[in-house]
Amino acid sequence: MTRVNDNFLLLPESYLFSEVARRVKDFQEKNPDVKVIRMGIGDVTRPLCKAAIEAMHRAVEDEADTATFHGYGPEQGYAFLRDKIAEFDYNKRGIDILPDEIFIGDGAKSDLGNFFDILSQDSTVAVTDPVYPVYVDTNVMGGRGGQRSGEHHEGIIYIPINKANGYTPQLPAQRPDVIYLCSPNNPTGTAMTRSDLKIWVDYARKEGSIILFDSAYEAYIHSDVVPHSIYEIEGAKEVAVEFRSFSKTAGFTGVRCGYTVVPFALKGRDSKREEVSLNHLWNRRQCTKFNGASYISQRAAEAVYSKEGRKQIEETIEYYMKNARMMRKSLREAGYDVIGGIDSPYIWLKTPEGMTSWEFFHFLLYEHGIVGTPGSGFGAEGEGYLRLTAFNTHEATEEALSRMHNEQFIIESCENEPECHL
Repeated sequence: MTRVNDNFLLLPESYLFSEVARRVKDFQEKNPDVKVIRMGIGDVTRPLCKAAIEAMHRAVEDEADTATFHGYGPEQGYAFLRDKIAEFDYNKRGIDILPDEIFIGDGAKSDLGNFFDILSQDSTVAVTDPVYPVYVDTNVMGGRGGQRSGEHHEGIIYIPINKANGYTPQLPAQRPDVIYLCSPNNPTGTAMTRSDLKIWVDYARKEGSIILFDSAYEAYIHSDVVPHSIYEIEGAKEVAVEFRSFSKTAGFTGVRCGYTVVPFALKGRDSKREEVSLNHLWNRRQCTKFNGASYISQRAAEAVYSKEGRKQIEETIEYYMKNARMMRKSLREAGYDVIGGIDSPYIWLKTPEGMTSWEFFHFLLYEHGIVGTPGSGFGAEGEGYLRLTAFNTHEATEEALSRMHNEQFIIESCENEPECHL
């Protein structure tokens, strides 16, 4: 019988968001008449902008004509999109990034998980806690996690972000080879300033570490002190890979398109201690294991950079941020301890005293019909918190806040439900 990868057996029984979905499904089967308001999984609700839709229609017509048909595209992505990304996301901000340093993919999640293909399997890894579960789970799958003890894996370095340190990660006592940073942060909704990021870039340069910088929520930044790219920090191109996505920026969660920036200046060392270009290795990896994002999705992404497209996605982002501001204000007025919602569409909510994350999750679900994401699912430091997203409609957001304010239980209490106490 064929052996399996034992590392998968070290993972939690189910992925966090799959478990949330399972419990919500069970609730709805028991309570079919309850209108459930979903503020848990970070999926968007607004339709794609008109510019992207029109571009996709044109691209579909291209595929219907022999003269304009596109089959396999370049694994790195089409030049028409890479050029636009370099110009609008970097060059116009004074950042010198070349199109050949940009690789188009099917979303940040995939590349964040796959990038370790080109790094040593015995690399030490540091993540923040709480953390987007993909960072941890993919390293466990790759054999770098080790045994699980409580909410942690013994082979991973955890950097707490909590109220005591202002939700800003501090430098670790133990040197990691690879550091995952996410700003604006998922799940806490906080963002690192330029001075915060400079500390990490300087540290990585000094220690010879690599930063994997998840910038999926860059478009939601409103504070002047928060950089839109890690490459705004001097020396970052020597130590950082940046991952971005069109999912939250332009509503591409179902269309699938994102990109990864691997600067030419970023080097690693082989077993002989000789320098190797990570851009070259990532290009080699993509050419072997990836056939490129679809022509249709890349044409849609290109349209996001048009004058009309930029205006339209800015309106959608503002729609969600209006929800975030409303949630932040309303929940604080209701007496909740709340952070986030300024540079991010996420609200990080302290649970009422004496309630665990999962208990509060079930309280909101069973007594208010509201779905959040338990903070403990993001790590030990997330216990006692719940993440809410601003990606629903204005009307649904207002109704959810009203339910939480007036404390009128919309259905029978969940006290008799065994899962309320898990």
